[in-house]
Amino acid sequence: MLISPAFAQTAPGGDAMGSLGAFLPLILIFVIFYFLLIRPQQKRMKEHKAMLEAIRRGDRIVTNGGIIGTVVKVQNDTEVSVEIADGVRVRVMRDMIANVLSKTEPVSGGGDGKGKPANEETAAAPAATGNDNGGAAGKLKSLLSGKKS
Repeated sequence: MLISPAFAQTAPGGDAMGSLGAFLPLILIFVIFYFLLIRPQQKRMKEHKAMLEAIRRGDRIVTNGGIIGTVVKVQNDTEVSVEIADGVRVRVMRDMIANVLSKTEPVSGGGDGKGKPANEETAAAPAATGNDNGGAAGKLKSLLSGKKS
């Protein structure tokens, strides 16, 4: 006959290294993808969550819409009250805060909670120095008037 019979070739033995070699580029791409994209994004999300939990009254913030304001009251876990202009207050979802521009310092534990210092000696210290020209305002006034103290 003109056509010779075709014989089936036997498949090479189950080479485990050959199948692993086929998936090695995919595994390598996934590892690179994880370290360049997924892990930094998770780190940013964790930092943002910590920043949102640390928001307190007096902080200047920027919302996702670009509105800059000062936190007046932390309503609850999901809302804060923000003053965006004199007398204009809006409620903002805490998750919609993009950035904290400036943080307020925590109140010291020694005071009475009304902004007064814990001991009267530190409050009376500027007056006890004998310089009665009003501190920084007095220095500016004397500088502008030309008088030396």
